[in-house]
Formats: sequence, C-alpha cells, structure tokens
Amino acid sequence: MNPTASPDNLNELDRRAFVQRSSFATMLAALGAVELRAQAQAPAEKKAAFTVNVAVIGLGPWGREIVNVLARTKEAKIVAICDTYGAMVRRTAENAPGAAQESDYKKVLANKDVQAVVIATPTHQHKQLVIEALAAGKHVYCEAPLAHTVEDARAIAQVAKNTPTSVFQAGLQLRSDSQRHFLLQFVRSGALGKNLFSRAQWHKKQSWRKASPNPDREREINWHLRAEQSTGLVGEIGIHQVDNNSWFLRDLPVAVTGFGGILQWSDGRTVADTAQCVFEYGQGVNFIYDASLANSFDSDYEMIYGTDAAVMMRGGKAWMFKESDAPLLGWEVYARKDNFHKETGIALVANATKLVAQGEQVEDNTPAMTTSLQAAMDAFLTNVNEVSGAVEDFKATFGDADKAALVKHLATVPRQPAASAQDGFEATVSVIKASEAVAKR
Repeated sequence: MNPTASPDNLNELDRRAFVQRSSFATMLAALGAVELRAQAQAPAEKKAAFTVNVAVIGLGPWGREIVNVLARTKEAKIVAICDTYGAMVRRTAENAPGAAQESDYKKVLANKDVQAVVIATPTHQHKQLVIEALAAGKHVYCEAPLAHTVEDARAIAQVAKNTPTSVFQAGLQLRSDSQRHFLLQFVRSGALGKNLFSRAQWHKKQSWRKASPNPDREREINWHLRAEQSTGLVGEIGIHQVDNNSWFLRDLPVAVTGFGGILQWSDGRTVADTAQCVFEYGQGVNFIYDASLANSFDSDYEMIYGTDAAVMMRGGKAWMFKESDAPLLGWEVYARKDNFHKETGIALVANATKLVAQGEQVEDNTPAMTTSLQAAMDAFLTNVNEVSGAVEDFKATFGDADKAALVKHLATVPRQPAASAQDGFEATVSVIKASEAVAKR
C-alpha cells in the first residue's frame, strides 16, 4: 500500500488484520491442494436471550472495529466508549448511539451499568487498565499482546487468576474460531504424519506509521514504532501466528533466535521493519517466522509440515498437500473432487456426497463465515453471561462467605472456547523474547 495514503488506509495495517484475508483457492488447488473446511454444524441449542453491558476503552482503528462488531451483536449493549483523544470518541459515537462518551477510563470503571470492558489501548497501557478493571468487578477482554514486558504480562495474568468471579479473555481471537478448532482436531489426529517443522509469515509493504497533523498526537499514535513501548512486528502482529503454532503443537518454545533490522523505513523508528525468527520447541520441531514491512509478496499464512502431508492455513480457510506415499485417510473417497489444471483437489465440505459434479468450472460455494473477531466477542459475551449468572445463583443460594466453594463452583461452569490469561501470558512472553532476539540479533 502507498505509504502516502490517508491515515484511514494506513490503519488497515492493523496488527491483527492478517486474520481477514481473502481466499486464493484456485492457485493452491493447481498445486494439488486438498481444501479443508469445517463441517456444517448442527444448529446449537437455543439459549435464553441475554444482554451484556459493554464499554470499549481505546478507540483507535482496532477499537473502532470492535465497536462495529459489538454494535451488530444482539447480546451486546455498548454503554460507554472511552479514549483520551476526543476526536476518536466523536468518530466512534455514531456506531454506539446512547453510549456515554468518556476521556477518563476511571469514569468508565466507576459506571455501575458497565458489566464488561474491552481494552484496546496501546500495549504498554494494558497493565494498569486491566488491574483496575478487575478490581472494579468488571469482566475484561484485553487485546494481545497482554503487555510489552514480561513483568507486566505476569502481573496481568496473576490478577486475572486471582479474580475468578470475573471473566478474563486475552485477545487471541483464533482460539475462538470454529474453523481453527476444526483444523486443530485434524492436525492433532496424526493426519500429517510425524511433525517435522512449521512456518508462518506476514508480508505487507507499508510504513506502519500513522499520520496526524499534530506532532504530539503523531508521536502518541505511533507508539508501536518505539522499542521501549512496543513488542515490534513479531509481537504486535505476529503474536496470533506464533500462538496458533504453539496451540496446534501443544508445546511452548524453549528458545528463539532472531534476525532483522530497519532495512526500508529509516524514519527514526527503533523497531525492525523486517524480522526473522526461529522458535525452538522441546519436541524438536522448529517454527520459522518472518515479517516484513518492505515487501508484500505472498502476504500471510501459516504452514505445518509432516511426513505425510502439509497444511496451509490462511484466514478462514486451509488446504492439505499430501505426499505421494501418504496413506489414504478414508474421507477422500466421499469428498468432492474438483479438477484444477489436470490436478485433483479434494474438498472437505458438508454433504460432499450430494454435490453435483461441477466439471471444468469450479465454483466456490463457501458460506460467509463468522470472523475471528466476531467469534471472540461472541465467546466473551456468552462466558460473561454464564459466569455472572453462576455467581448470582450461588450467592442467592449459599451467600458469599465461602469463597473457596464459589471458585470450585465456577470451575464447573461450561464456557465457550476462548484464550485464557495463561494462554495470553505464554504467547506474550514468546513474542517479547522473540522481539528481544531480533533487536539483539
């Protein structure tokens, strides 16, 4: 994207934008790809209607996107929006009619109508906000990474752990994505054979610098370009891909080696615009990650390589590339066969045996999928409702004297899949160490 584009266009480079990419199924299928799609789910049991009163603190590009999603979610009522920059509050207000407009987060936390808060401020501001919000009895969704230092991330995770009556969810939205859960089961089933290595990338030629006519404001909104406040490309953008790999492998990195530097944008920033990392896992499976603001080729995706097949994940879709000597998995017999330039791709779709052959012209009939952000917000709201109800029912029946019994009871409450404080802490530490490795080469 043109680095001289408008601030709104520049903001499209949000650190989490990689999860909203378009498909390139035809090109992949030409390479013999097997497209993997989650089976259509049976309609979920209809739950009683509920509404959660939510406040959003931090109204930058991603905070405004969160407001937009919540505004379209019937279970959410946005009762307050907050940002220290008045223009952002005014700009967001049209999508949150009736919400209190605040510049001081303390007023939001003091608002008795607010049940839950979404924290979408710069990373280095998360710690104080999370601690005060949990102390005020609010449920908290905190964007990832949790913090810019290991110490702050640990403090957030510890407070969340010690506040069991409040839901705390880290902003690793892929953890709530039904397509990723489907792929998780597929990868862990052993369908790829023995895990060999994995890799991921995020490439986008753009400065990552946001423009403002006000020098003070420009410095404030470009905090992510300063090493003392930012976890850099690997942390602010790559954390989702790094976490996805650890989640799928059921393992954590034991070491990371980093390379990179300021190779394109010599504009005073102190974080690398191009970085490569090798994460070493205890089981001997290395994960190679690279991110660049200097070249856009091949955009972003994640790969896991096994002895029988490799899987590529990109946004809401995935494809499998089988080795010629790989055993038959079974489902290929019944799956739809599509011809792509004399290669055959096998699509894993619901009702595959009922599909009519499409001939040479392949159609993509994939239904519109819920975005990862929407899935994460849905999980957060549902879990807030379930936990809040469980707390109220317990106190109404047994009183609030026995805290241990209440905590034990809350542990039995069913919850939607979501990133926990532990998940957020582990992912945050991984990318902080990676960022340090890049800086130190």
